[in-house]
Amino acid sequence: MHENKQQHHRATRETPTVGIVGGGVGGLAAAIALRQVGLEAVVFEQTAHFGRVGADINLTPNAVKALDGLGIGDTLRRTAARPTRRLSRTWDTGEETSRIEMGEEALTRYGSPQLTMHRADLLAALEEALPSGAVRFGSRLTHTTEHADGVTATFEDGTETDVDILVGADGIHSVVRTALFGPESPHFTGVVAYRSVVPAGRLDLPGLDAFTKWWGPDPATQLVTFPLNRGRDLFVFATTAQESWQHESWTTPGDAAELRSHYRDFHPEARAVLDACDEVLKSALYVRDPLPSWSSGRRTLLGDACHPMTPFMAQGAAMAIEDAVVLARALAGADPRCPEPALKSYETTRQERTARVQLGSRGNDWLRTSGNGEWVYGYDAWTVPLG
Repeated sequence: MHENKQQHHRATRETPTVGIVGGGVGGLAAAIALRQVGLEAVVFEQTAHFGRVGADINLTPNAVKALDGLGIGDTLRRTAARPTRRLSRTWDTGEETSRIEMGEEALTRYGSPQLTMHRADLLAALEEALPSGAVRFGSRLTHTTEHADGVTATFEDGTETDVDILVGADGIHSVVRTALFGPESPHFTGVVAYRSVVPAGRLDLPGLDAFTKWWGPDPATQLVTFPLNRGRDLFVFATTAQESWQHESWTTPGDAAELRSHYRDFHPEARAVLDACDEVLKSALYVRDPLPSWSSGRRTLLGDACHPMTPFMAQGAAMAIEDAVVLARALAGADPRCPEPALKSYETTRQERTARVQLGSRGNDWLRTSGNGEWVYGYDAWTVPLG
């Protein structure tokens, strides 16, 4: 009976369909990009609707360039802030150890600006760029089955959907990745991170218009701030060693007083920012090794599902957006009866770069004392040669 269903399905569909598991930044970007090259794309999102989860997103020029090609750049610019520069400062003296001019200089040097904004505003812009029905909410994937001419996705409510290609954009705990390569074994770094948003009007400090990273007395300790909401808010991200707390979620409340206690010896400007934090979120940071392969047959992975990384280079979302563009370029014009070479081209094009960023983020030394951001910020997913 299932075989007959598959044959009917293939015989009546004229445009190849790509199923994308996960309605995060990477999944929605992939849906837009795939539709731009003439493919049908449907996003399977497990939640009942999108909410304002996550406080911030830092879109460096490489990410903005990719999003501009998706047609949502003007929308993003209406609510985003544009940091004037990227600074590294020493935790106790406040000494500036590296500087990259951003703002108009980034537009000139890299072709796109840096935009910092609320993550929900980016998700809303991506969702609005898709037609009604392109995102199927309440679709929690349980398993996938590949056939000679397609993939069947089975969901928690018992429903099934057939697609030509399935993309796992379902994050660090990816069901698709586990189905393809088995369960992963992430390693706890011994580091926890705090996030908070502070109204800028509550702070009387210089440099609130810059992306600033305060490098602490040890590799685990740092403080990052940058503007949101056209400069009306300031985002705060801080990390410190804490072996005893290992919960990995960005929706778990933290303790602002506990946060401040870890930075009591920092420069007065850094402490003033933390003194203004009322509510914080807390998460343990884990590391994963680069995967040797992302694809199997008609199924592949994208974003955190295949290269989750620590946030120290602020490139997690950017890598997912770049993946989305390159995947669509690789699949443009591919034979739906044999998409495997196109998926291999996508994987080959992206693996070296994402592994370099993944490992660089783990090392957490990028731009500490030098101002060379060219290899990250200057990448163009729309023109990079396909592998």
